[in-house]
Amino acid sequence: MSPAVRRRVFLVAAAGLGALLLWGLSGLPPFGVYLGPYGDVLNAVAVGERHATNVVAAVTFDYRGVDTMGEEYILFAAVIGTAILLRAQRDEEEQRDPSEAVEGRSAPPTSNAVRVLGLALLGPIVVFGVYVVTHGHLTPGGGFQGGVVLATGALLVFLSGEYVTLLRVRPEVLIDAAEAAGAAGYVAVGLAGMLAGGAFLDNFLPLGHAGTLVSAGTLPLINLAVGLEVAAGFVLLLTEFLEQTLVIRRREAP
Repeated sequence: MSPAVRRRVFLVAAAGLGALLLWGLSGLPPFGVYLGPYGDVLNAVAVGERHATNVVAAVTFDYRGVDTMGEEYILFAAVIGTAILLRAQRDEEEQRDPSEAVEGRSAPPTSNAVRVLGLALLGPIVVFGVYVVTHGHLTPGGGFQGGVVLATGALLVFLSGEYVTLLRVRPEVLIDAAEAAGAAGYVAVGLAGMLAGGAFLDNFLPLGHAGTLVSAGTLPLINLAVGLEVAAGFVLLLTEFLEQTLVIRRREAP
C-alpha cells in the first residue's frame, strides 16, 4: 500500500471517528448535571459498607473489582509484551549502509543542576508515592496513581546519574519478580475471599474505623498489589527502552 493510499484510508477513518465522537458528545447531559442514580446510591452506602472514605476506591476495588483486575492485567500484558520484543532484539544485528550518517544519537551530558535537583526530589517522590498508595482508600489516589509516582523515582535516578547507576538500584530479576508479584497479589486477595467462604474478592478482613489507615478491609492490600505492579511495570519499560537505546548506540559506534 502506497503512502498516498494509507493517507486516504487514515483520513476517511479519522473523519468517521470524529463524526461518531461528535454524535456521542451531543447526547451528553449539560455540564454539572448528574442523572444518577448509581453514584447517589454509592455515596449513600459505600462508606458504611466498606469503611472507605474514598468512594472511588471502594468502587474500583470492590463494587467493580473484577473489571479493575482486568485493567491491571491489560497493563501487565502490555509491559510483558514490550519487554519480550525489546529483549529479543538485543541479539539482532541491524544492517546499515556505512555511508549513511547517523544523526541525533548522541545525548548531551547531564548538567549539574539536573543532577542536584533530581537527587533532591528523589526522596520526596518516593515518600509521596508510598503515601498515595497506602492512603488510596482514604483520599484520592491509590495503587495506579501511586505506582506511577514511584516509578518516577527511577527516572530521577537516571536523570541524576547514568544508566549504570539505575541498573545498580534496579536489579532486572527483582523488578521482574515485583511485576509478577503485584499482578498475582490482586488475584491472591480475591481467592482468599473465596477460601474464607465468600465470593471472589469478598472482604475477609476487619473493616476497622472509617477514616483511619487500618480500615476498609482488603482494599489497602489490593492497593499495595496494584501499586507494586504499576511501579515495577513502568520501571521495567523505562529500563528496557534505555537498554535498547544503548544497544543501538553500541552497534553504531565507530
